[in-house]
Amino acid sequence: MANPPIAIIHLDESCLGNGREGDNPGGAGGLIEIRTASGIQRRDVFLHSPATTNNRMALSGAISALQLLAARGVRLRVLIVSDSEYLVKGMREWVPGWIVRGWKRKVGPIENLALWQDLVAAAKLHEVQLTWVRGHKGHAKNEYANDLAVAAAKEQKTSAGAVESGFPEWLAAHSKLYPGYDPDVSFTELERRIATGELFPHADKR
Repeated sequence: MANPPIAIIHLDESCLGNGREGDNPGGAGGLIEIRTASGIQRRDVFLHSPATTNNRMALSGAISALQLLAARGVRLRVLIVSDSEYLVKGMREWVPGWIVRGWKRKVGPIENLALWQDLVAAAKLHEVQLTWVRGHKGHAKNEYANDLAVAAAKEQKTSAGAVESGFPEWLAAHSKLYPGYDPDVSFTELERRIATGELFPHADKR
């Protein structure tokens, strides 16, 4: 049986006034990359909420992206790259224990329980790994996802599914910040590592 195709999702989230009392508008953004017969295809996904938190938007962004990929009707090998420790550590370390205990923590309730359960259900549709990158440290695709998330939060807008990506134009406008950067090369290297069956670490520093 052929190995499933590979997709890479760069995710970020935003909440305007996170932690402040009252309604805090938020957004999430993702850059989805997948290789097809015609080459590397890139799509954007973004969503908003009028009253939310950074953590809820991190979970919601991952759920939305995985569900959109599942709509293709093909099981994929998916790598989620995010600067949200809550999302990455939660899925890698907390969720397995919660499931064993019947979706319970050792002490106290699970925050955002329904979203965690939805994320686990969406992840089961694919072969999913998650890895963390530090935000605002020169990762072009993470910065682009951040811009998508901030725009979604400010404008309170949600994409109609996965839409044509504006990343090429964004990268051209920010080229001085990323001299010599080739997004196709970075995708191909991650794709190669996934194809070899590599298990990505919690924090990928390559």
